[in-house]
Amino acid sequence: MMEEWVSLISADTKVKVSSTLDKSVGKKFLTDGSPETCWTSQQGTPQYIQLSFPSPVLPKRVEITFQGGFVGTRCSVEVLSKAAEGEDATWQVFTRIYPEDVNRKQVFDLAPSDTALAQRRAESIKFIFEESSDFFGRVTVYDIRLLGVIPS
Repeated sequence: MMEEWVSLISADTKVKVSSTLDKSVGKKFLTDGSPETCWTSQQGTPQYIQLSFPSPVLPKRVEITFQGGFVGTRCSVEVLSKAAEGEDATWQVFTRIYPEDVNRKQVFDLAPSDTALAQRRAESIKFIFEESSDFFGRVTVYDIRLLGVIPS
């Protein structure tokens, strides 16, 4: 039986970003669903978007819409999770994605590079944009959706 994927971003998801150019392009616009608003980072790499969940999740797919010319073209996807109950959560590289420098929604399946991470529940996920198509290293994201499983 196939697991049903749901949106992992809710009103209870905490969003943190590396930087914001100014208030008109703040982090709240990442998840507002409007094609008219966006988040833009300040210059310099790396930049990141971090999502922290009210309960642990299994991330499976990310859908992200950049502004062409301001695309995070090399992205490390890290998860904060516990290897075993009672241990402290640690950040680990989950996978890497390579967005194109285009203005349309891009979809990436999040297949873990280490099979041990496949069923490990993530408390948070961080998209670290190590390179940008912008000469100054800025990144502009109009929308981000994260799909996966919320274990019961």
